Amino acid sequence: MNDMGGTGDLKDGVGACARDWLGGLMINPALPNSALARLLTVEELPRHSSSWLVWRTLDAEATGMLVASPQAGHRKQALENPDADVDVLAGLAHDTEPRIRFAYAVLVGDFGRRIPDGVLETLAGDGEARVRRAATGHRGLPLAVRARLARDENASVRAGALTPEVWPLLGADVREALIADPEPEVRKAVDSLLAPEPEPAPEIVPGLRVEDPDPYVRRAAAEDPSVPAALALRLADDPDDGVRLALSLREDLTEEQRSAIAYVVPDGYHTPPRWVVERGREPEVARRAAASGHVLLRRSIAMQERLPADVVELLAGDEDFFVRLTLCECCQDAPHELVVEMYATWHGLKWTFLSHHPNFARPGLARYADHPNPRLRHAALSDPDGGPDLVLRLADDPAVSTWAVRDPRLPADELLRRLAMPAGALAAAANPALPPAVMHRLLDLAGVTAGPPR
Repeated sequence: MNDMGGTGDLKDGVGACARDWLGGLMINPALPNSALARLLTVEELPRHSSSWLVWRTLDAEATGMLVASPQAGHRKQALENPDADVDVLAGLAHDTEPRIRFAYAVLVGDFGRRIPDGVLETLAGDGEARVRRAATGHRGLPLAVRARLARDENASVRAGALTPEVWPLLGADVREALIADPEPEVRKAVDSLLAPEPEPAPEIVPGLRVEDPDPYVRRAAAEDPSVPAALALRLADDPDDGVRLALSLREDLTEEQRSAIAYVVPDGYHTPPRWVVERGREPEVARRAAASGHVLLRRSIAMQERLPADVVELLAGDEDFFVRLTLCECCQDAPHELVVEMYATWHGLKWTFLSHHPNFARPGLARYADHPNPRLRHAALSDPDGGPDLVLRLADDPAVSTWAVRDPRLPADELLRRLAMPAGALAAAANPALPPAVMHRLLDLAGVTAGPPR
């Protein structure tokens, strides 16, 4: 949508729609930085104002706007945003507010971010003890700086600075002072460095573990691959459900041995066996687990991100609902038809995430535009071949109109009309096809400061 005339009609909707325009622009993925700068001047934005900047994609310019904002909330959201430019964020190490510097010291390395040169040294020299303490939690802190902080006036900082690597670098007088430090937190840190290596516990004879009165010991023995299967199978009739279940999930059992165990499958999530987690990528391991009569092994292998085609086909037709659901939630190879089916029928909290599965959007979904299930009508919008007529049709469907009005395929004249309608103003303002000039016109009508040149 390169042009949109008739914006003068929007004046009629200012009173009822202005706040919704702001709310829609806040979540519009195509919002230009010039409009973002204007939104940042609004002190009280509608809904989501405490996190709207955390989820936006920020380039260096946008990151700079947030870092320079007089509102501390903007600066905090910048450092919580995983896409923020790390070099621009470094300015927060000099922020005027200690709480922002502290938050930056804690989060500087989060999301796998590169820590710019000199930042940790700056934080380690901060006037606030809690900022210096947070700096000691980063491995990249130079040892020379860490050694200096081991002599810090604050006990928490001294304790945080102590690591096995820095201890030998401290002078004898410093080490003696730390050993005799009056603060328990520091002495505890020193003790952990100087404590001798614990003696290895004597090995318990497998037979004794299997016969131990403590069910947790027997459960550990049941799943321990170092305990011979023949010995572990003595637990097949154990009175504890957890012991029998752990035994039934061993890798070295035949299917006949597994089925002979009276295990009980518990409700809810179950941690998959370690051998499936560690080796589930191996095709033969995946095939064996997928073909097992044990439903928890099938659910466990369905958690793999990638699986061979034959394994996917087998799991997709599994009689157990949660095997099929887990396949859709975890495996990128889950078939389109199954993902759509689960999206339409699953009532768990994460059902909406299934629409983001790489195999969800496919040509042909438009056939659901008139389906009685509103989820499937929403799925119709994911048809990449669906045109403006499909979107326009669904824009009047109360169950899916919000998503249809936000769809960039919505005809330009209809998008403009929706901007002036209280029921559609927010969704229309969030539509990424909205031209920047119209976004600025909405801000003008809402009385937002003009901001920088467009």
